[in-house]
Amino acid sequence: MKLNIPNKLTLFRILMVPVFLVVSVSLPLGDTASRIASAAVFTLTALTDLLDGKIARKYNLVTDFGKFLDPLADKFIVFAALLAILVKYDYLRPVFVWAAALVMFRELAVTSVRLVAAGRDGSVIAASMLGKIKTVFQMVCIVTVFLEPVVLPFKPFREYHVLSYVLIFLMSLMTLWSGIDYIYKYRNYIKP
Repeated sequence: MKLNIPNKLTLFRILMVPVFLVVSVSLPLGDTASRIASAAVFTLTALTDLLDGKIARKYNLVTDFGKFLDPLADKFIVFAALLAILVKYDYLRPVFVWAAALVMFRELAVTSVRLVAAGRDGSVIAASMLGKIKTVFQMVCIVTVFLEPVVLPFKPFREYHVLSYVLIFLMSLMTLWSGIDYIYKYRNYIKP
């Protein structure tokens, strides 16, 4: 199968997941360098999501392969970042573990509905607008967790991580809202 440019960008995003994990968890960098490197690799990877969608729509290169794989690629990089944050930043762990569990549960539930739809009648369900907004919240939250102590080194941000906690709450809220909306819209696929 010959891949178009948007699908190649999606595959690139998937291949960046282990690179991101090595940079964020395994490289022996100081805290500031590790945070900046992790945010940079994550942001580069996240921007390919924006780019592949724009190219696909502008040049009419939307494919079922892309509609299916693009949301999975988002999930892979977001899951990797959630795990990296849980491993690296113990000060966030008591709250962040619940947010990460919510995100992972929502993403796996939605993927399951997509698989059922594809298996039942060949339907490929593209991401909804709420799902795209949720993804933006997840990515902004992750980058904020990495960069807040570096970019905002003032006492409330450095010591209490105010912005990170606010964005963790908003990310969780959008994740829950978009998940409920998605399951409700496609409930006919999960009726026995």
